[in-house]
Amino acid sequence: MGRRLYVGNLPYKASEEELAQLFGQAGPVASVQVMKDAMTGRARGFAFVEMATDEGAQKAIAQFHQHPLDGRALVVNEARPRTPGGGRFGDEAGGRREPRW
Repeated sequence: MGRRLYVGNLPYKASEEELAQLFGQAGPVASVQVMKDAMTGRARGFAFVEMATDEGAQKAIAQFHQHPLDGRALVVNEARPRTPGGGRFGDEAGGRREPRW
């Protein structure tokens, strides 16, 4: 199992410090990255938490999936690797799609 976790359905005001403290209850946290919009700097509602151990990652998923945080049920699961091209839609064209005419 990987140690990098996807945390979704985050309240927009959730901070990296808050998530590090919360996930620290499951085990040592290596890093936290709240994803933000490049244009506005506003949180996008999801983050990646890297746990220091596989055991901590498993415990965090079990403990915090559907955990309420500011009235929202968190979604916590193992992060999937990025797809080639890193496109917005996850396709190999880097997010560009052919028009449907």
